[in-house]
Amino acid sequence: VKDGSWTVLQLVEALGSCLENTDPRTRGRGIQLLSQVLLQCYSLLQEKEVLHLVLFYENRLQDHHLVIPSVLQGLRALSMCEVLAPGLAVSVLKAIFQEVHVQSLLQLDRHTVYSIITNFMGTREEELKGLGADFTFGFIQVMDGEKDPRNLLVAFQIVRDLIVKNYALGPFVEELFEVTSCYFPIDFTPPPNDPHGIQREDLILSLRAVLVSTPLFAEFLLPLLIEKMDSDLQSAKLDSLQTLTACCAIYGQKELQEFLPSLWSSLRREVFQTASEKVEAECLTALHALSACLSCSVLSSDTEDLLDSFLSSVLQDCRHHLCEPDMKLVWPSAKLLQAAAGASLRTCHRITCSVVPLLLEQYTKHPQSSQRRTILEMLLGFLELQQKWGHVEEDESALLSLRAPVCSVVFSAMTDPSVQLQLVGIRALTVLGSLQGFLSPPDLELVVDHLLRLILHEEDSQSSEAAMEAAGSLAPLYPQVFSGKMVPRLGEELRSEREEEGSRAPRCLQQRCLQALAAVSTHTSIVRETVPALLQHLRQVQKGSEARNAQDVVSVCQSLHRVALQCQQDAESCWYYHQTVVPCLLALAVQAAMQESTHLPLGKALLEEEALAAMVPVISAASTHLSPELAAQSVSHVVPLFLDGEVSFLPQNSFPCSFRPFEGGERLEAQRRLVALLMAFVCSLPRNVSQRLLRELLALSCSCNCPFTATTAAKCFAGLVNKHPAGQQLDEILQLAVNRMEPGLVEGPHRTQALTLLLWVTKALVLRYHPLSSHLTDKLLGLLGDAELGPAAADGFSLLMADSPDVLHKGCHADVRLMFRQRFFTDNVPKLVQGFHGAGPDVKANYLKGLSHVLNHLPKPVLVTELPTLLSLLLEALSCSDRVVQLSTLSCLQPLLLEAPQIMSLHVDTLVSKFLSLASSPTMAVRIAALRCAHALTSLPTAVLLPYKARVIRALAKPLDDKKRLVRKEAVAARGEWFLLGSPGR
Repeated sequence: VKDGSWTVLQLVEALGSCLENTDPRTRGRGIQLLSQVLLQCYSLLQEKEVLHLVLFYENRLQDHHLVIPSVLQGLRALSMCEVLAPGLAVSVLKAIFQEVHVQSLLQLDRHTVYSIITNFMGTREEELKGLGADFTFGFIQVMDGEKDPRNLLVAFQIVRDLIVKNYALGPFVEELFEVTSCYFPIDFTPPPNDPHGIQREDLILSLRAVLVSTPLFAEFLLPLLIEKMDSDLQSAKLDSLQTLTACCAIYGQKELQEFLPSLWSSLRREVFQTASEKVEAECLTALHALSACLSCSVLSSDTEDLLDSFLSSVLQDCRHHLCEPDMKLVWPSAKLLQAAAGASLRTCHRITCSVVPLLLEQYTKHPQSSQRRTILEMLLGFLELQQKWGHVEEDESALLSLRAPVCSVVFSAMTDPSVQLQLVGIRALTVLGSLQGFLSPPDLELVVDHLLRLILHEEDSQSSEAAMEAAGSLAPLYPQVFSGKMVPRLGEELRSEREEEGSRAPRCLQQRCLQALAAVSTHTSIVRETVPALLQHLRQVQKGSEARNAQDVVSVCQSLHRVALQCQQDAESCWYYHQTVVPCLLALAVQAAMQESTHLPLGKALLEEEALAAMVPVISAASTHLSPELAAQSVSHVVPLFLDGEVSFLPQNSFPCSFRPFEGGERLEAQRRLVALLMAFVCSLPRNVSQRLLRELLALSCSCNCPFTATTAAKCFAGLVNKHPAGQQLDEILQLAVNRMEPGLVEGPHRTQALTLLLWVTKALVLRYHPLSSHLTDKLLGLLGDAELGPAAADGFSLLMADSPDVLHKGCHADVRLMFRQRFFTDNVPKLVQGFHGAGPDVKANYLKGLSHVLNHLPKPVLVTELPTLLSLLLEALSCSDRVVQLSTLSCLQPLLLEAPQIMSLHVDTLVSKFLSLASSPTMAVRIAALRCAHALTSLPTAVLLPYKARVIRALAKPLDDKKRLVRKEAVAARGEWFLLGSPGR
């Protein structure tokens, strides 16, 4: 038939003896063969052939029941024909409705009937609509009694299409509702290993789409939902509430009116009585949807305002609970009121007018801080609803008339001794400040005063930090008030406290001032006030005596870093910050380095590793978001500073000697440390820099005796190489690096520096999939057998796999390819395993350490797939005496116990022994990790673990008396789980 040598009608003639046979089984086989041909060739049929075949198959529907399944398959094929003549679709469906008792068929045959109907509804919609309500009635008969979930999904979709596509339902609305609603609520649990993949949620959503598809179902559905809300089954309650919420998007006042009292009664009862947070949340969502539906309904002049009467019922049933002395139903009532109030501006206005004055009165009546906190939290909920509707005209806002008492209550909470009440007051103050036009100028002055008092003088750090966050939220809304009052006051406090030395209290106050200046820097005009204040403080730190340690510098830099992050989203603030802060930090650091070079006593704090490390993120954050033009302008100043000593762009640039960080000599050691700041700058820009700078960094990283400087230079070199465009220049600089590294790794005084450079360059190339990365990785693998460098090389695998905080991450425009860890694992773990088996006993630990670092940073799904081949090696690593190997391996095994219990249970005997042994390790971190693994063991199949239960419980008694609290805590948790092992209901 496909080749055209036979027509379908010729095939029918050839099958004549089968099709006319008196034995129904023979007839069935003949029709089955014909139907199978049609299912493959229906697109080749001519209109006349389709007509004859339809008439033939319709006639066969009256045949023996054994023939019917094959007839239906043939009709399914014909229902997909594009050349089906008008009227035939109606004829086929009428025949099916009249001749076939569908629910007596097998599941597959019933599914075939649904498929025929679906096909015709998709292609012959107008013809079927010509049947009127008869089509709806016919389908009701087809579907009535369906039980199979596969068929129900299709049947529900057909019903929804009937409604949504406006097929005539006629007098059969209730029957159509009954034939679908009988499945509500869905009670279906898929069998284990179900090949069809149908979930309960699929059926729930499909049925819900039918039930809520038309307001015509409202009079039948709403009583059903009210009934099911009273069910003892939580699943039935949740399904009913979610369906009610969905109905509210379709229904109007007319459909809801009769059932509103019953719906409200059910919702109120559930919120007041339920112990389930899920049910409560769905009740509140449904109430919100009901209120929104009533708010949206258009009223005619002669209809009752249902929203007003509904809200009156809500207020009547909830409002009085807010005044009860025992406050038992306060929160449920408040939640109901807030759910209704959040539905529309009108509901918000009505409920707020009624409830907020009452809450203010109750706050005054209750003197206890705990009760006041509860009342203020409720008030806060209503204030947050006001935020939702934005700016409201004065005559429409219920709150504006209550401005004075609301502010009074909030301000009193902020002065209360209770920290918890203060915290709620601060949140309420933040919301009040966000309501446009609510706070008057005198109120704003008081707001700043209260925030300053909490920031500077409140003993509890929670309140102080919350006040800082509030100031940061309000500052962009009222920049003039905060820059005019708060910033100067914080600056004064900072200056006055700078004179104090040694006392803990001033240091604490100084820290708070620095944090507050950063927190409030959320507007361009304020940034222009706070940044100079922070930089001036840093200058004073530099000029101070040696007693001031690097922690002062770190504190200022932490605040500057926060300001930098807050400036990144605004181009103007970002550029101001960059051109103000970066030159100043460089100038201060250069000055300190020159004073060190000339043996002057001041400024040493700035040269400490801790201080330089704190400056790195400041400069990096100030540079990452610059536009290409501004970045190029900045590069033209900063790079010549380090290469040529060009200091003209620095403020206060009269220095006692020249700045030459890349020149040799011990006298310039302090200057060379500042390469950390160069790294922070150039590695944060997408732009490429000069080859000369790369060569200088390469030379410094290989020859410098100071580990900090050598590492910083290596990182800077790697960061630039990672972003360098591919081509001859990159190849030359990489070849130069290899030529410097390889001899340095073999012998000489700078082997450690050469290894550090190798690690960072390898990481830079691994991230971008550069071909040279495999050669460098092989070089690193070879060093694992080196007695001197082996342990450091093993730790280097952690560096290769981990995220780097300062360079080589996407935030600083590094070239980081997807799945680089998986690729590194695939290429190098087999080499690590092979190296381990061939290594001598004194260096085997290096290979295990390197392997455990790689596995620790690998995505767990990838690790699980490779587990069978690696598990024996991981278990061997637990026997290693190296604490780092033990800890790394334990942290790798713990999630695998949870994610691959079947594989891990094959080695349960070894795992139990190893974990219990390591629980007595002299290293606290190893003991904790071993106990966590012992805890995770309980996720393995119970039958596998039961033989070990008594032994493990006895062994875990010892760490219960450990001298470290954290170890005891883990021991209690692990031992408790082992005690419960095998108990009923676990």
